[in-house]
Amino acid sequence: MRIALLFAALLLSAPAAAQDKTIKFIVGFPAGAGLDTMTRLVADKMRVTLGQPVVVENRPGASGQIAMSALKAAAPDGLTLVMTPLVTVVTAPHVFAKLPYDAFADFTPVAHTADFLFAFAVSASTPAASLQDYVALVKKDRKYGNYASAGTGSLPHFFSLLFATTAGIDMNHIGYKGSAPAITDLLGGQLGAFMGTVSDVAAQHKAGKLRVLATSGARRARELPEVPTFRELGYAIEGAGWYAAYAPAKTPKETVERLANAIIEAIKSPDVREKLEALGMEPTGLGPSQLADIHKADYNKWGPVIKASGFKPEN
Repeated sequence: MRIALLFAALLLSAPAAAQDKTIKFIVGFPAGAGLDTMTRLVADKMRVTLGQPVVVENRPGASGQIAMSALKAAAPDGLTLVMTPLVTVVTAPHVFAKLPYDAFADFTPVAHTADFLFAFAVSASTPAASLQDYVALVKKDRKYGNYASAGTGSLPHFFSLLFATTAGIDMNHIGYKGSAPAITDLLGGQLGAFMGTVSDVAAQHKAGKLRVLATSGARRARELPEVPTFRELGYAIEGAGWYAAYAPAKTPKETVERLANAIIEAIKSPDVREKLEALGMEPTGLGPSQLADIHKADYNKWGPVIKASGFKPEN
């Protein structure tokens, strides 16, 4: 009888013990960009809600694959999460011949946190005041067609290919390990153009340090109402992305629900929502099943687009 009672007590104490340990949020891109900012805002709220430490660890490289590989290798105990853009789970499986993970089998959806639009920006030294100016510039001198994104295989990368095809210009993609270093080079004049998220460039555009020439939505971005959409400018293209949290596969359902509730509560808090909207994001706060549906739908949606772009799978 005593042995049975002791065993039951150990089972009951295990979740509580795990809740005393530190939760690690891995971000597969450098500090300083919109994704990193959002993750840190969420982590701050989760510390209070869950009553346990929550830290953010940046592990950039390989378009987010390093972070997702770390998540795959982590124990399914609710102590390791990844906050990622859809690139790692939606476009990467279509882009790379070999991935170190299975985007569906190796991860558990936890929470959908925000939607975002893309923005095309040029450096202050690029002689183009409008998208029409930029297209004419590239047609005149191909060197201006060099541009960057947060990484090879990202949605901004493929959206750029759609734009180039529609505009009838040659653009040369330069892959960076995240938005922050690319924007640093853009501001410094070492890079002429950049396709990223609205949140990556909105503040610098307002400060006059770079120029956003177009955004990717069906409507103008809330944070940049003065900037026209690609469609308004005569290019029949539009697109959007999202951020979400994932846990390792086989993480217990009750653990996933606990984490999801804390993340959603953080995203829906008025102060976090206000800060994310100021960064050009649309906070969502959707649970595991909704994220799973969105993940599958976008995987099926973007596959044909990537194939039609003519991009050749790497590695």
